[in-house]
Amino acid sequence: MKKIVSVSLGSSTRDHKVQVELLGEQFEISRLGTDGDLKKAIGVLKDLDGKVDAIGLGGIDIYLYAGKKRYAIKDALKLVRAVQETPVVDGSGLKNTLERQTIAYLKENTGLLPPGTPVLMVSGVDRFGMAEALVEAGCNVTFGDMIFALGIPYPIRSLSSLEKLARILLPIIVRLPFKMLYPTGTKQESADESKVNKYSSYYQNARVIAGDFHLIRRYLPSLTGQVIITNTTTPKDVEFLTKKGAGYLITSTPEFEGRSFGTNVIEGVLVSILKKPWEQIKPEEYTKLLEELHFTPRFKQLH
Repeated sequence: MKKIVSVSLGSSTRDHKVQVELLGEQFEISRLGTDGDLKKAIGVLKDLDGKVDAIGLGGIDIYLYAGKKRYAIKDALKLVRAVQETPVVDGSGLKNTLERQTIAYLKENTGLLPPGTPVLMVSGVDRFGMAEALVEAGCNVTFGDMIFALGIPYPIRSLSSLEKLARILLPIIVRLPFKMLYPTGTKQESADESKVNKYSSYYQNARVIAGDFHLIRRYLPSLTGQVIITNTTTPKDVEFLTKKGAGYLITSTPEFEGRSFGTNVIEGVLVSILKKPWEQIKPEEYTKLLEELHFTPRFKQLH
């Protein structure tokens, strides 16, 4: 049995373990949250090294993107360097493929993304493929990178503006402690109420809210049937979104025993199947394997 473990800077209350059969092989897929403790995460990674088939990094990205140019997050590199033998992935190799496919699937098979749909994407630099796909689908996208990561009430209205700002700011941002940029540990389970009220109009003026679930959740006001496009949701998260008034939940990763795991987990599975160093894997190899696995977006009507 192949073992895939996601080591996350997120809350340990979201830990989960499942066994699934994929392409005739048995997999044990598990998540270990370290409650925002970087040193603890490094210790867990060192302990797992050489004992499992692939490791996913959860709650953090190794790279942020400005178009085709990428910038490595300093804290993420500390985690990667803790592992010497086992392949380590953060989901970025898969995001570009899987999340583009998710938007294409919605455009072709549902009426949820008609031309001109107002979309709030809470952060584009960690999902540039999805950002491009939404714009290419004809959506009117507002990017919240400045608002939700930096606390600056400046909505970005175009991909070109996002890319220009990212090229200026990312070389500085990636050197900051990651907890300054993104909710880790128990912050993933709570709302920032002052900002919920301050930024509510960005959510309420959108028909679609897309991007990282923890960023969406932390600032989420009451909704009026909006579509949520995200990943890594638990049954508790689905209940939360339902109570908030979301209309639909679409996740780019498949559901295993009632929850969708992050792209880092799914990429770990694919890397273990392909048996190649992840940096040598091409996007078309991921695409072919996803087709063989019959992975499609998870679509759930909440209201």
